[in-house]
Amino acid sequence: MNAKVCVVTGSRADYGLLKGLMREINSSPNLELQVIVTGMHLSGDFGSTYLEIQEDDFKFSYVVDMLLNSDSPAAIAKSIGIGVMGFADAFVNLQPNYLILLGDRFEVFAAASAAHTMGIPIVHLHGGEVTEGSIDDGYRHGITKLSSLHFTATTEYRNRVIQMGQWPKSVHVVGALGLDAIKNVMPVSQPALEDFLGISLSGDSLLVTLHPETHGAEPAEDQVTGMLDALARVDASLIFTMPNADSGGRKIWSFIESFVAENRSRACLHRSLGQDRYLSLLSRVSAVVGNSSSGIIEAPSFGIGTVNIGGRQAGRICANSVINCSSASDDIFSSINKALDPSFRKLAREVVNPYGTPGASKRIIRILNAWDWSVTSQAFYDL
Repeated sequence: MNAKVCVVTGSRADYGLLKGLMREINSSPNLELQVIVTGMHLSGDFGSTYLEIQEDDFKFSYVVDMLLNSDSPAAIAKSIGIGVMGFADAFVNLQPNYLILLGDRFEVFAAASAAHTMGIPIVHLHGGEVTEGSIDDGYRHGITKLSSLHFTATTEYRNRVIQMGQWPKSVHVVGALGLDAIKNVMPVSQPALEDFLGISLSGDSLLVTLHPETHGAEPAEDQVTGMLDALARVDASLIFTMPNADSGGRKIWSFIESFVAENRSRACLHRSLGQDRYLSLLSRVSAVVGNSSSGIIEAPSFGIGTVNIGGRQAGRICANSVINCSSASDDIFSSINKALDPSFRKLAREVVNPYGTPGASKRIIRILNAWDWSVTSQAFYDL
């Protein structure tokens, strides 16, 4: 009998990383794919991105609607509770042999909490990473401790997972899943991109995503106003994508919306670009600005610079093409100018991505097919 492998996806971001792995599971003769859709996918405010999953011909095994219509800390805490109840129902219905979870979101933490309580083994992807400016850091490490099998992006991240007490034989370095997505992208032409965006990409252009910092951070209003003031002084087309469903995300969205309304000739804002358009833009824009993990992990593979603002991604391994700066307007402005400088562009084109090479999905499937779940240890491993 095939092993029932349940994959949880809660946002456009994690789905873009999981899609290749889901296809590999579907094509494996020993595995049966189950898909649970939750979180931002189900919200019209975030682009109803569940439609992208349907367009890719994945069938939903279960839907867990858990987001409240607020991004306050209390609302997110309540959403986690709703999610735990919803995932418990899903697991009773689906009876998966094991669960695959990626990353660090509160939606994924809810799924891990239910699965661990119900004795369902968890496979964790992208553990061991650090994002000091986000409470997601705690969710990620919590999921690591609830998981039995681990696939990390780098050796340093593997070492961190082991440092948390996980057995070395259960922790495997496979590289970043985002690099698989780059390899498998269906390119969108520049004219088609310009038609979708409604702005020209003929000169310098910047792809901008700013998520709120949620751990000991300055207010979202201060984060976004510094960035927008800097961008107002830059001669470039600006493509904004929506922040995620963290506390302060809606405030950031509101400020960006007003900025775009005043700069319609060179700026646009989209709830979701879809993976093919997003990655095609990375191959054409001059640089990435903001604090999205894609600026750290995927952008270096396109040979472009990243201006990483503030502390949300602090602690991540970065390529030399990543310029870290504060959220002060002048600091952001000078960092963008550095990213657009010809000498830095040359450096970015030659950089080696520390997150490895494509093929993570196939490496994961190879290990899953050979893994003996009966010998997986939950005991604490002492260094």
